[in-house]
Amino acid sequence: MTTKTGDQESPQAASQCDQPSVKRAPPPETPAALQTRFRVIAAFWAVIIFLGFPIWWKTTSIYRASLPIEEMVDWADGKACRPVFPLDIHLATPSMQSFEAQHLLRTTQHTLDDLNEFAAHHLRLKLTNGSTTAVHNGEDNLEYPAKETADTALTVRLLPQDGLAGPRTFLLQLPLSTFIAAELQQLYGEEKATIAHILSGNTAGLDSTSPQLAEDIDRRLRRSMKYAETYHLSFSLFTPGSEPSSWDIEATLYANFAPTAPKPEYDESEAAWTLKKEGLSAFVNAAEWPLNPSIGNGPTINFILYVPDPSQSPLIVKENRASSWIVPQWGGVFLLNPPLSNTGEQSAPSNPSHLSLDSLGPAFMTFSHQLLTLLGTPSTPASLPLRLQTSIRIRAASLLLSASSTMGSLARLTKSLPSIPIPATVATSVSTTLSHLSASCVHLREGRFGAALASARVAETEAERSFFEKSMVGQVYFPDEHKVAVYLPLLGPIGVPLVVGLLKELKRIAARRKANGAAS
Repeated sequence: MTTKTGDQESPQAASQCDQPSVKRAPPPETPAALQTRFRVIAAFWAVIIFLGFPIWWKTTSIYRASLPIEEMVDWADGKACRPVFPLDIHLATPSMQSFEAQHLLRTTQHTLDDLNEFAAHHLRLKLTNGSTTAVHNGEDNLEYPAKETADTALTVRLLPQDGLAGPRTFLLQLPLSTFIAAELQQLYGEEKATIAHILSGNTAGLDSTSPQLAEDIDRRLRRSMKYAETYHLSFSLFTPGSEPSSWDIEATLYANFAPTAPKPEYDESEAAWTLKKEGLSAFVNAAEWPLNPSIGNGPTINFILYVPDPSQSPLIVKENRASSWIVPQWGGVFLLNPPLSNTGEQSAPSNPSHLSLDSLGPAFMTFSHQLLTLLGTPSTPASLPLRLQTSIRIRAASLLLSASSTMGSLARLTKSLPSIPIPATVATSVSTTLSHLSASCVHLREGRFGAALASARVAETEAERSFFEKSMVGQVYFPDEHKVAVYLPLLGPIGVPLVVGLLKELKRIAARRKANGAAS
């Protein structure tokens, strides 16, 4: 045995230091500790699976109400309804014998059917004597309906009159039935072409429609306002100067041309100041003129009466010498060039201080014409009541197709974006839309155009409400990638320890079973 003396070490101690150190294994876990760890891990996963996951699923799941997708697509594709417009024309013949009136009805109806080139719009003659109405059934027979339900589009009265300077010579050469049929076709020609344009997008299939009429119809539909139950009319008077006002009202009345609008140019040949046609769209200075963009719930139609400065009067449009024009889907403008007044020999001419009823007459006659154009009323026939009836049928057709198209767009949106919610209010609006679309189609088929327009209006309103639901629109712009970016930072620190602990526990259980199997 050696001991360490001074700087020397004993051989036994040196040999012990030269041996490598042995790493001691941790003491084996007791069965109770293993069971406790297993229970802790199982408890965590039980809470996640049976409590956390259902709560997460319930609070984050998207409610999608059931929608009749196939029916919506059928309406958009035109399979659910083919709109027809049977116009009831009553033929009153009090001075004719019954058999003569029936023969006239049959021959006129046959002539109308031969002239008709658009099956969706047809004229249906009915013989009436004030108390009963007979209908031609297409088989040279007359039927007497028990109840009249269709709207009467027109009543043609044949009255004998001596000395009539009308088309007597013409009627001697042309059968009366042919004359009546030709007049009716001409009377409803523009309406037929307009409805054909709305239903098919063009009038190419109608040989009787001239290119000029087709262009006029297309321009009128583009300029007309969107249909609404109520319109607000705003009439505004503007002038470059504020005189003869004696109070501080210049900020209210002052109105110059828009900064971007071309200035008037004096035309020597016309002896007038002129505006170029391409600059008319910039004439309305909405940035500075005190125009109210909206009054109440309905859209506002603006009418501008502009009195030019005396130094630029008279003011007209250069290309066509017009003094008025329409701003599509907005309103109309009228340039009023009143007679200039001069109070003295040395004073400059000025505008009158008061615009009388006579001076405003032409302007408001123009405004009335512009109003009918902006409301989509056709230019023919000359009778205003007939034009308004035509407008009802045209609006019913446009609203029916618009609501049907919106249903198709909503169906495609629902199928292409399964992650967007569909609240119950949307399902209710869709159901209301489809029911009113069906009702409108039935009303059209039976000739009740006022009722058809009312149903189509409700269908259009509900269709727009369902398509522009706020919760749906907001979810469209929240893709699934954003959800992953939100969940990962939250679930990562919690999920990794739980998953690793579960894998280790499963590995231990598998190793123990393997060891028990080898021992046995």
